[in-house]
Amino acid sequence: MRQVLLYQDESGGWIAECPSLPGCNTQGDSFEEAVSNIRDAISQYVASLQADGEPVPEDNFSARVVAV
Repeated sequence: MRQVLLYQDESGGWIAECPSLPGCNTQGDSFEEAVSNIRDAISQYVASLQADGEPVPEDNFSARVVAV
């Protein structure tokens, strides 16, 4: 399981990012589509690291949301 950040963009679509996997992000027209897409992106990202013999980063679930 990985921590994922989801937020809406200016057009109403959803952006999904996985902070523990740099560059692992995607989007969707709906929240549900973005969640499905990031699940696939995480799976493919981890599979690629493993195929290349690279270590898979741990997830630390430490994101915080603040308003400034």
